[in-house]
Amino acid sequence: MAGGEVIERAEEAEAAAQRVDPTGKGPWVLKAQVHAGGRGKAGGIKLAKSLEEVRRLAAQMLGMKLVTPQTGPEGKIVRKLYITADAFYPGPSPIKEFYVSLTLDRAAERDVLIASAEGGVDIEETAAKRPEAILRLHLHPFLGLTPYQARQVAYKLGLQGEAFKNAVEFLLNLYKAYDGLDASLLEINPMLKTSDDKILALDAKLEIEDNGLAVRHRALEDWRDPQEEEPLETEARAAGLSYIKLDGNVGCMVNGAGLAMATMDMIKLAGGWPANFLDVGGGANVERIAKAFQILLKDPAVKVILVNIFGGIVQCDRVANGIVQAYRQIGTIPVPMVVRLQGTNADVAAQILRDSGLPLIPAVELWEAAQKVQEALRQTAQP
Repeated sequence: MAGGEVIERAEEAEAAAQRVDPTGKGPWVLKAQVHAGGRGKAGGIKLAKSLEEVRRLAAQMLGMKLVTPQTGPEGKIVRKLYITADAFYPGPSPIKEFYVSLTLDRAAERDVLIASAEGGVDIEETAAKRPEAILRLHLHPFLGLTPYQARQVAYKLGLQGEAFKNAVEFLLNLYKAYDGLDASLLEINPMLKTSDDKILALDAKLEIEDNGLAVRHRALEDWRDPQEEEPLETEARAAGLSYIKLDGNVGCMVNGAGLAMATMDMIKLAGGWPANFLDVGGGANVERIAKAFQILLKDPAVKVILVNIFGGIVQCDRVANGIVQAYRQIGTIPVPMVVRLQGTNADVAAQILRDSGLPLIPAVELWEAAQKVQEALRQTAQP
């Protein structure tokens, strides 16, 4: 049997299933390809026992809205299905599901291997109600996952014999993939012990650190599925902007990641809620500023914009001119905008903004800016 195939149209399903299992006997598993966990309980994973059922389920699942705890109530549209053979075939020993993942523990400043003998769709509930069922093993920053640690984990998961040896090899290879791909998360749920003691990854979640993806693993960009990503984040990435959409109502435009985080913290401290993280970078020219405004305004949740720029390499007067030109280039900005420019030539920048005649709300201190954002929110909320 082949590993599996991805399809985008229901009429492709039967041929894909036959290539996966040339005997045509099945059964097959159809998995919705969406960037969210919890698919099994939401109807995003189905078992088909015949080719006719493969066709019917594919037509039913493609185009459906899948709502899971990780998608939110808006859900995600299923545009692709993965068809594979069912791994739960009968054999001489019991089938068992496990959970295993590798990620970075920022508090400990080390990678951590997390495993449980109770993998599957209820792993979140297990972690919440019985944390003692979750094994956590911190790894040495230079040695990584060692063979003796892999044996230790396999033993604690209750594996024996051939399954034990296969699990040790599986865990060591898993760490090689995690480390070699500069991943920030590699999660296998479930890791399956088959009835003939093989160890298989039935589902995986992989997150690659952005800098590693941009520099060392550019070929993996071809795997990116823009339809499964936030459209505004995709648009910002294409423009060279660092943007992450959040669920607040204050649009933030800042230069520098550290200042952006401090700005978001100050908004929260003042009682607000950031709608995004947006770092326009050190080269904040007219084009970048205009694009940043356009992206901010495409988010209907944004009710106020806070521009917080520290003029260091890029002087404040140049940023001010960029804001004025970008404002005029866009035409109109339908929400209040608080502007704080500090650093080199900040006084010149303030005069440029005053002379522009634009309806901007100036601020000098960051706390002052956050308070003015709150006042603008209160005014927009009034009938």
